[in-house]
Amino acid sequence: MDRTVSVTSELELAGELMSDFARRTGLDPPADASRRYLWTDAFAVCNYLEMHRLTGRRQDLDLALRLVDQVHQVLGRHRPDDRRRGWISGLSEEEGAMRPTAGGLRIGKTSNERGRDEAPDPYLEWEQDGQYFHYLTKWMHALSRTAEATGEERYLRWAMDLAAVAQDRFSHPAPGGGRRMYWKMSIDLSYPLVPSMGQHDALDGYATYRELERAAERFSSGSFPDLGPALRDVGGMCRGGSWATDDPLGAGSLLIDALRIARTDAGATLLRRVLAAAAVSLEAIGGENDAPAVRRLAFRELGLSIGLHAAERLRERARGAEMDSVLAGQIEMLGVHIPLGRRIEAFWSDPKNRDNSTWREHEDINSVMLATCLAPGTFLGT
Repeated sequence: MDRTVSVTSELELAGELMSDFARRTGLDPPADASRRYLWTDAFAVCNYLEMHRLTGRRQDLDLALRLVDQVHQVLGRHRPDDRRRGWISGLSEEEGAMRPTAGGLRIGKTSNERGRDEAPDPYLEWEQDGQYFHYLTKWMHALSRTAEATGEERYLRWAMDLAAVAQDRFSHPAPGGGRRMYWKMSIDLSYPLVPSMGQHDALDGYATYRELERAAERFSSGSFPDLGPALRDVGGMCRGGSWATDDPLGAGSLLIDALRIARTDAGATLLRRVLAAAAVSLEAIGGENDAPAVRRLAFRELGLSIGLHAAERLRERARGAEMDSVLAGQIEMLGVHIPLGRRIEAFWSDPKNRDNSTWREHEDINSVMLATCLAPGTFLGT
């Protein structure tokens, strides 16, 4: 197949997916009651920025910036069914508009959060609101990419504001010594909803904070929050981290973090550990899922595919510059899995595999992450 034709068709499908997403969720045309969900919207911002980069269409940049504003106005404020009103940070209307991420951002779940004194229900918790650390880091990344695309440092400042408050509220002393992170916090970040620690949260935080610090170097003002304490805190948690997983989405996240760590020169020792965990994870996952589409969770597979795009960029980096031979060898070995990502994308690009109840149940996240696979430049960095 002619690669030019293939790239064109991939971009067209990504554009169609993102146009439908904008219509469904009240982004375009703008709706008073837009449906916002932080993880999905973080990928969507990067997708619209990438469409703008590739086509030059102003409307795509407008959608990215409108989406940022909607997320802050919806998820940075208390829910309509909550007795509380205004910014979840507690800031005044004027101050909150200037610092919309100062109190974090809600997940965007359908049900309100569990109260401080309510007994937890593991089934209900999945549908109840609050804040997830790993969603916040995705939004930090999206804001950083927006700052890069627009040259406006306020977006990066918002990302770093979010990093500072997230690390301060999610991190806590562990009973046996050291420090850990809560997996899920209340909407106002005043109490934990799920006290266990996400397997990759500390690593993801470290890679994201390093990325934000590096992004800040491109701006001349220098008036950004100091992430040094946050980096030291989360870096200490990484020293004992165990990251290998058999979850495709988790494996993809490891590969994405490896690329970010390599780009920010965060240390060869850490990079070797992340690459080793990624290799074990890919072996555990194995080859293609041969189950019918209705029995597969597309967004988890597509997360792996995005990670394999990151592995491809890592391989190009290793081949184009001097690199520790151990690292270069680890990266080269990951390359054998790259074709799996293409096959995942081809499967979900086929309309008949998207015509089922399981795809439609998660349509927003599925379609946005498929679009990221097809046009990953802004999300992963060109």
